[in-house]
Amino acid sequence: MQHNMAETPKMINGGKTPLAEFPVNGTFYVAIYQGSLSPYDVLIKYRQLEDGKWSRIRTPKHIHWAVDILIKQHLENNATEKLIDSLINLWDNQIQPIRNEEERSRILEPQTLLAEVNAEASKYNDLAGKGEYSVKFLLLLARLLMIQEKTNYEGAFMFRNLLEQLREHKDIFKIVSTATHS
Repeated sequence: MQHNMAETPKMINGGKTPLAEFPVNGTFYVAIYQGSLSPYDVLIKYRQLEDGKWSRIRTPKHIHWAVDILIKQHLENNATEKLIDSLINLWDNQIQPIRNEEERSRILEPQTLLAEVNAEASKYNDLAGKGEYSVKFLLLLARLLMIQEKTNYEGAFMFRNLLEQLREHKDIFKIVSTATHS
């Protein structure tokens, strides 16, 4: 069955209904589910429109995100450096863990989160069409991965370390090891 870009993909995953859903550029569809690591853990899943069909439900990994940033960095270093600096600032000064239902509803509110992502993405037009993922998708994933990490462990640092390594152009082994938790 052919799907068109206007059709919303089904995001029921293992019988679970998403807590929040985020359409991105008509090409990606992100859903957030209740995770199992902590009371407010979030599980991130997405589908990607490929050749007119929605992919199976996928779990984004830090490594996928990092590889796309590396591609963008190779093609548009200055714009990618600004993006990385912005994400480090987001980690350090804005992203907070989810501690209760009210915070979860506020932090994961789709219209607000997408508006913030769209505003930020407009600063990086030089990165459009570079790499596999759109800047909007990367920004949304980055925010959600940061929220997930900080919610499960407030002293978390893995995503922040990955950003630093990308900013400092560390070697591939170090970046991949960090992104894969090795």
